[in-house]
Amino acid sequence: MRARLQSFGAFWYDFVIGDDWRGGAVVAVALALTAVLVHSQGVNAWWLLPASVLAALGWSLRHATARKH
Repeated sequence: MRARLQSFGAFWYDFVIGDDWRGGAVVAVALALTAVLVHSQGVNAWWLLPASVLAALGWSLRHATARKH
């Protein structure tokens, strides 16, 4: 049972964090910020998460390609 839980956790860690933890951190911050804006300020902030994901993807790709040169 413990091995299954460990494998499950390792899968999700690898899936979310992958080889660039900054992308996962950007998405986590964007989720938190979206929740705060929607629940405390009443702002329709659905657009913040897709914009943050695209920005994190661009940042990650730029960072990955810059290391290879």
